[in-house]
Amino acid sequence: MEHEDEPVYGLPEVPPAGEHVIWQGSPDWKALAIRAFHVRKLVVYFALMLVLRATVTLADGGTALQALRDVALLMPLPLTGWRWCWRWLRLSARSTVYTLTNRRVVMRIGIVLTLSFNLPFRCIAAADMARAAARHRRHRAGLAGQDRIAYLQLWPHARPWHLRKPQPMLRCVPEPDAVAQLLAAQWSQLNGMAAPAGAAAAQPPAASPLPETALAAH
Repeated sequence: MEHEDEPVYGLPEVPPAGEHVIWQGSPDWKALAIRAFHVRKLVVYFALMLVLRATVTLADGGTALQALRDVALLMPLPLTGWRWCWRWLRLSARSTVYTLTNRRVVMRIGIVLTLSFNLPFRCIAAADMARAAARHRRHRAGLAGQDRIAYLQLWPHARPWHLRKPQPMLRCVPEPDAVAQLLAAQWSQLNGMAAPAGAAAAQPPAASPLPETALAAH
């Protein structure tokens, strides 16, 4: 059984006195496939590669049968790539656990080497919730921390394209609005500052801030 040595599921140690878990979740693997692993783009890429192979054969004077034979010879390459991508995707979603306590956010990530990142609320500078198209609007929530973590250590649990200052991300979680409200409430309670009213409300745009004002870093 994976992670059987964890004293508490999703946590590297037993929480200290006064700390308790209020939410736990993992990425939706179907949404993760689209948003992080870009499986649709991979399908298009491999399809174009096969079409190009057939086109080149025909352009060189080959018959349709020869074009089909060349495509068949090339087929193991995209199938192998797709298989490894799919396996990595499923393992990534299955091994990831996001935990929200009354004091911090904990991200347990990693397939071969398990890493746990502790993000105390006192060190969190800002939090944002982003949505893609309406059909995926449930699936993504992110948070930015003060301390820097290497982008490659975080991926795919990192905000895309923020390479110089990587931002941890609770990616493709179900019911992100409820998680956002819990995060805002716990941050406000611990830091003694009120989050803006309606900050975590669901909005239809492609990207919208969780708190309307930045949460000051300590």
